Amino acid sequence: MADRTVTARVVVAGPDGRPLDRESVTVEQVSHEFGFGNIGFDFIEWLGGAPAGKGGRAIEFFGGELPADPEALAADWLELFNLVTLPFYWRGFEPKRGRPETARLLATAEWFVARGVTVKGHPLLWHTLTPHWLAELDDAGVEAAIRQHITSIVTDFRGTIGLWDAINEAVILPVFTAEANAVTRLAQRKGRVGMVAMAFEVAREANPDARLVLNDFDLSADYERLIDDCLDAGVRIDALGLQTHMHQGYRGDDRIAEIIERFTRFGLPLQLTETTLLSGDLMPKEVVDLNDYVVDSWPSTEEGEARQAAEIVRHYRNVVAHPAVESLTYWGLGDRGAWLGAPSGLLRLDGSRKPAYDALHALVRGEWWHAPGSVTTDADGALHVQGFAGTYRVTGAGGSALFDLGSAGSDDVPVVLA
Repeated sequence: MADRTVTARVVVAGPDGRPLDRESVTVEQVSHEFGFGNIGFDFIEWLGGAPAGKGGRAIEFFGGELPADPEALAADWLELFNLVTLPFYWRGFEPKRGRPETARLLATAEWFVARGVTVKGHPLLWHTLTPHWLAELDDAGVEAAIRQHITSIVTDFRGTIGLWDAINEAVILPVFTAEANAVTRLAQRKGRVGMVAMAFEVAREANPDARLVLNDFDLSADYERLIDDCLDAGVRIDALGLQTHMHQGYRGDDRIAEIIERFTRFGLPLQLTETTLLSGDLMPKEVVDLNDYVVDSWPSTEEGEARQAAEIVRHYRNVVAHPAVESLTYWGLGDRGAWLGAPSGLLRLDGSRKPAYDALHALVRGEWWHAPGSVTTDADGALHVQGFAGTYRVTGAGGSALFDLGSAGSDDVPVVLA
């Protein structure tokens, strides 16, 4: 984990601007620079209200489920994570043309931002879960609707969300057959690169400061070729998303490391965007499309929970140690409403913590966290801080102040207490 540990010389001054000469101060970590992420689907109905004009629940629109105890779920969420992915699946976001669920998503996003959490929108364009009304348009109408959709979302959420999966699963996009949809139809004419370029171009125009991600589950050479083709075409990609759902078992440290290493050649930050590990029976290896696996009951088991906890530690250690990776998002906090009904959460159906939650907590808030401690400055008001990159607070007799310990480190970080 040495790759995430940095050292800086922090020069502390009092409110009068004079360095604190041999004074005792307390230094504590406030947040991580690395993105420890999870989805926030379950919070939409609680924070944003029920869908406009509907008596239904959020699960019908965004794949989430109203928590039995939202306050407790929120506390568990915030204890571990600093990056949230919110769903912008078009069918749920704008089931009726011209009537988007902007207010609900904005209220949810603002709640997270107010608590220091970075919000990521997922996705701006995807061939799955497109609104039914889109299929009624011809190709020109579909492209115009896509452009308007991306522009309005990125514009409306500017200042709250600046990180987006610009397009999702573009490798399979032109040959997707599981559901007829207008986006695939358009992609068959424009091609993969044309669709990626359009999504990035429109989002960039709506918010030049946004960070835009290309995200996919296909981590084969096909994805690498698509990235090469997009970069050759001048598409400016800010980060690459790598999905790692592991319903069929942990892929292993070596396999995950090999995947990460292959994609570092592009020189772009990597995000492991969708990670799951099960605490119950594993999905059979012969299942090709995970969506095809359906069971009546898929419980978490004592044996499975022990396995999941061990794999969580191995996976996070492996991923966080790689300097090219900037975030890892686990796909779901609890088993309630989990994707495919799998026991993939870190909380059980009753909301109690699985061993995996405690194991991850021991890493994020323990081993990888700078505990509060008292130190004495030297004659120049300086002290040396070593820890994981992130935001820290220094507190002394004259007040307190925040400072950033960047991943690149720094010779001198000036801090003035107030």
